[in-house]
Amino acid sequence: MQLPVYQINLSSALGGAEVYTRTFTAALLARGRDTRVITLAGARFWEGLPMPAGVRLSVADASETPTRIPDGAVVIIHAPLAREVLAALLPRTRVVALAHQALYEDRWPVYYEMAHERVPVSHHVAATLAARGFVDIWPEPLHAAIDLERGGDAQALQQAVCSGRLCDWDSHKPRDRIVRAALPWLSPLLGIVRPPARFERRPGLTLGVVSRLAPLKQFPRLFECLREPLRAHSQVNVEVFGSAVDYRALREFRRAVAPLGNRVRLWGHQSDMARVYGSIDYLLTGLPEREALGLNVLEAQACGTPVLAPRSPPFVETVIDGAGGFLYTDPREDGGRDFATVLGRIVAGAQRPDPRAAVEHLAHFGFEAFADRVDRLAVGLSGQAMGFAAAVDQASRRST
Repeated sequence: MQLPVYQINLSSALGGAEVYTRTFTAALLARGRDTRVITLAGARFWEGLPMPAGVRLSVADASETPTRIPDGAVVIIHAPLAREVLAALLPRTRVVALAHQALYEDRWPVYYEMAHERVPVSHHVAATLAARGFVDIWPEPLHAAIDLERGGDAQALQQAVCSGRLCDWDSHKPRDRIVRAALPWLSPLLGIVRPPARFERRPGLTLGVVSRLAPLKQFPRLFECLREPLRAHSQVNVEVFGSAVDYRALREFRRAVAPLGNRVRLWGHQSDMARVYGSIDYLLTGLPEREALGLNVLEAQACGTPVLAPRSPPFVETVIDGAGGFLYTDPREDGGRDFATVLGRIVAGAQRPDPRAAVEHLAHFGFEAFADRVDRLAVGLSGQAMGFAAAVDQASRRST
């Protein structure tokens, strides 16, 4: 009897890797493979990500994890894990790092380093792993599937886009607790204007940021570069959908967009992603090199919303220039001149692409194609795990 594929994701906050974990689980099950996902008991967001009953195993803390996994199992790791936990797993299981993060400096999650094998989610991630000397990299990037399900209250999903939480407050930080409590009355004093409770499009062109405001996206630096081209077109508005990872990220973003005044509005966390993408004219991505793949880029195109992104990996993997949107020169290289040209053409009436016309391209990021990629990975890992389990068994017998 074949053991389930065990997955570990002990993240305490919802992000792209957690959505990917849900889709990866669905793909394994769709191809007839059993799986278990080990998560933190305190991470309540999992309850809003639809998974079959009995798949998720909760642990109070990371130290419990090795006790939940039998010898000889394949273990897929989706998020940072303590070195001592990895050390307990490595001698008796086949540990595989799902590389959700591109490496852009000489540091990386310890599970990348200690795993028996690394599986990148894009060619870009694979290249950054190889550039830093990693070996045993799965040859086929596990490009994500488009997955717009975020769970949430069913009634809320049928309503208009509304203002959500702006920040993922960390209750362990005294500063976050104080600022969260004080923000409602402090905001007017600081000149912070919250948008209306319910979203309504404004006249003109609507660019949308649909993402968590996290350092790897580099949105403050992006808006520093694009500020002047955006200011040159008063009919262009920017709507921001997604919460900041902490108060510092929220503060830095607000500081970067302050010169654009009320043309930038922050709507916070959202659940109905299809409705969000349908509310904007173009998706505006962050800067490229720290981005692993960009689930929002795929989601937007599936909803018929074209993308504006730098012409660099990984966006060249996910956007066909002129069909899925428009690519432009990294604004750090040319001061935003190419973006200004692209934006000028759009404002002047250039035809808006419909990414859904690129059927073959989007099919590559569809669930069935993703499930096939996952199945090929599972076949390869199962063969390795059988040999690994036999070696573990022989070592155990010799020791006794």
